Amino acid sequence: MIKTNAMRIIEKEGVTYNVHTYDGGALSGVEVAAVLGQDADRVYKTLVTTAGAGRFYVFVVPVASELDLKKAAKAAGEKAVEMLPQKSLLPVTGYIHGGCSPVGMKKLFPTFLDSSADGKTIFVSGGKVGVQVELASADLVRITNARFADIARV
Repeated sequence: MIKTNAMRIIEKEGVTYNVHTYDGGALSGVEVAAVLGQDADRVYKTLVTTAGAGRFYVFVVPVASELDLKKAAKAAGEKAVEMLPQKSLLPVTGYIHGGCSPVGMKKLFPTFLDSSADGKTIFVSGGKVGVQVELASADLVRITNARFADIARV
């Protein structure tokens, strides 16, 4: 299997991780969890928001949840944040929809991991549709300089 940039960064940081692949396609996060045989509360999606020109924030929440934009803005210290338009995802992050990893974006944006991940091993995108990486949430926090925050709406 070809290594993604996210995997190379994880390895460079000396982090133990597992790669899980599935037949890509237009699967929701909950469907990805089912295909991988995992509980949806262990599989996380990466969402990118903006708070205005050049101010981007990354939020990682369970796939069965939604990002609470008010909680997200509070965590980021902004008055408001809004979802980054899908057409802007590739130019801003270097990733496409469905393959956006919190690891290895073009820049290290302020990143927040939902507090439900604290103390768990979780799955996040490996940087390509059809590839998930499983790693300890503490390692993800360290690699991305993330902070745990209550940001999901179930």
